[in-house]
Amino acid sequence: MVKRAKTTEPVNHIAVFQESSIRRVWHNEEWWFSVVDVCAILTASPDAGAYWRKLKQRLNAEGGQPVTFCHGLKLLAPDGKQHETDCANTEGLFRIIQSIPSPKAEPFKRWLAQVSYEWVKEIENPELASARARELYQAKGYPRAWIEKRLRSISMRGELTDEWKARGVAEGKEYSILTADIARATFGVTPTEHSQLKGLDVVKTGNNLRDHMTDLELIFTMLGEASTTEIARRSDALG
Repeated sequence: MVKRAKTTEPVNHIAVFQESSIRRVWHNEEWWFSVVDVCAILTASPDAGAYWRKLKQRLNAEGGQPVTFCHGLKLLAPDGKQHETDCANTEGLFRIIQSIPSPKAEPFKRWLAQVSYEWVKEIENPELASARARELYQAKGYPRAWIEKRLRSISMRGELTDEWKARGVAEGKEYSILTADIARATFGVTPTEHSQLKGLDVVKTGNNLRDHMTDLELIFTMLGEASTTEIARRSDALG
């Protein structure tokens, strides 16, 4: 059995299509994307939420039953809180896109297929994910020493969340609470407060706080999460 690569932190993520952000979340061992965000990109509607509600009604009337390929999952909203949002996996998005007349539909399908292909290949070969992440950071001009720390921090975060999952901790809100507790003990502030101190707008831009940490901040973050993992194992804690 092939294990999923520990290259992504199991929290909300941002995917980017033609400089537009799409919220996504890891659920049931695959990526699920915000349908509203996709509608906003394909239609340029001033109210993508209303567009999706009307489209969902039409699909229901036509027997498309979007409820069968959409799930309400918690995503970060503009107010900085987690809200249940209609999400679809790759297969579901392809079905939805077919019902949206847009010149961006075909480019989006190709982009989605590429994202899915890369995800599958990374599951089969975890080293590909690390190599791709390293290339991306190098292209952005990060120093090599920082990149190695960042990749190590991703791996350690994966070990921690795997431990949480094995002990029954629910993804989403419980992960966020525990992560905030670790950050508060390490830096004296929560990740949200830390982002604000650095002037990052996580919701609008998808900026990852850890991509803006210094070498020392990454080291302290790794120490905090490694210690938490070890404590959970030794105490045999359950969620």
